[in-house]
Amino acid sequence: MIITTIRHTRVDVPAGVCYGQTDVPLASTYTEEMAAVKTQTDWYQFDAVYCSSLSRCRRLAEDLFPRETILFDERLMELNFGRWEMQKWDDMDHTAEAQAWFADFVDVRTPQGECFRDQINRTADFLKDLKLTGYKRVAVVTHGGIIRALHCLLNGTKPEDAFQNKVNYGEVVEFET
Repeated sequence: MIITTIRHTRVDVPAGVCYGQTDVPLASTYTEEMAAVKTQTDWYQFDAVYCSSLSRCRRLAEDLFPRETILFDERLMELNFGRWEMQKWDDMDHTAEAQAWFADFVDVRTPQGECFRDQINRTADFLKDLKLTGYKRVAVVTHGGIIRALHCLLNGTKPEDAFQNKVNYGEVVEFET
């Protein structure tokens, strides 16, 4: 199966703010960014389109695939940063909790949130179910963290090295299972 992932476009959140699973609006450049993504995906035929339930992904999926049934899946959401959601990184990076997370983001959970391994496990659960469908090619409109988790699960990237895989807003990345 070929999985074509599409990261949502830029969001209207100040730089340096942790937004994770918060449902934030898209940037004013959305129309242009969506059009650029559309040129990369227009020629594909997908058996199914899956999407994070957050509006930044939902809107992109609906605009890219207006005639498709879009299957929303909570497992495709970004990392849950818990109490850190919508906080400035600069305001919390000196705390003991943040230092512990930065030292081991793979296995240390954010306060009332997740660690990267939790996100990898959610993604693995989604993949397990996806493989049962028999689909040959699917689109997945999602977040950078999920795409990095797929790199770990399908390309053998070590979780601690996952953030060396830069995933730009509106980027299209293919995986094969």
